[in-house]
Amino acid sequence: MKRASRRPALVVRESRGVRELYVGGEAIQSAMRVGDPFALELDYTRCMMAFLLFLPAPRDALMIGLGGGSLAKFFHRRLPRLRTRVVERDERVIAAAREHFLLPPDDARLRVEHGDGAAALAPGCCDLLVVDGFDDERMPEALVSRPFLDAARGALRAPGALVMNFMNDDPALDRSLARLERAFGGALLCLPAPRDPNVIALGLCGAPRSVTWIDLRRRAAALERRFGLRFARYLERLRSMNRSTAAELVITGEPGAAVAT
Repeated sequence: MKRASRRPALVVRESRGVRELYVGGEAIQSAMRVGDPFALELDYTRCMMAFLLFLPAPRDALMIGLGGGSLAKFFHRRLPRLRTRVVERDERVIAAAREHFLLPPDDARLRVEHGDGAAALAPGCCDLLVVDGFDDERMPEALVSRPFLDAARGALRAPGALVMNFMNDDPALDRSLARLERAFGGALLCLPAPRDPNVIALGLCGAPRSVTWIDLRRRAAALERRFGLRFARYLERLRSMNRSTAAELVITGEPGAAVAT
């Protein structure tokens, strides 16, 4: 008789006012400050918001991987014109997000589903795609395969952005980023999180070939005033990991396209 495989343990812990979610190991999958439950507690999640520098007004988001729902909650609270669909493969994670992390109930702007995120990809289904799915500290191969990344690019309307989270010590990181760059025709930016051991990848479609630092600094200042996040620091991180000149950040996007403003 075939023995059923055991699912990784799901644990919720709380210490010093911060509630954390663990799935199958010691890597923190999500965290929430109990006194400020709709804020982004983990540094890398704040860094993922750098997509707003290039896509300031997304309308339809598809999120693969829920965790405790930090980004889904932030989107719901702070981006009122954005409709968000979340697909999570582990129904226990959805239940934990609802019970322990104050994930709002589904409404006209938020829908959380139990299912396969890859199967949710459809041509032109969103202008923002967020991929943050891990088995403890390991990115599942299915989420960095060439077919998945090609489908991810095809799922985006232009202008659009893919935001994808990686661990900086992942031995397959370079290979995964190369596949992602190929899928997006070279329009890929990366930034290391200032504090967490993460690298955030931004795949852009409908982006210009470059953006001036003057324009980016103007956008960062406006976003900092609106969201209270350190977008100027994200610019420093973008400069550290991507092609640039003294005048501009090089995106190598699609010729003739323009970022929405």
